[in-house]
Amino acid sequence: MSTETKEETFTLEEILSSLKTSHRLILWNDDVNTFDHVIHCMMKYLDYTESQAEKIAWEVHTKGKCAILEGSFTEMEIYRKILQQEGLTVSVD
Repeated sequence: MSTETKEETFTLEEILSSLKTSHRLILWNDDVNTFDHVIHCMMKYLDYTESQAEKIAWEVHTKGKCAILEGSFTEMEIYRKILQQEGLTVSVD
């Protein structure tokens, strides 16, 4: 009785994408940053349009927080650090 094993190969990209779980970058309301600064940062770093950035700023203002981006933990950590350097209050969920 012979047992055949089939070898399955994956690319690095396939392996990494299978490990990827979705994380969210949360922008929190604070008493420090202006609407203009938040809008500027959303447009500059996250490539949102002015209209999209204004909606985010209003949601943060009225609801206290807003999920502004979704992706891998590593991606969210990079954006968190960038936005924190701009003085925004952000966390990864």
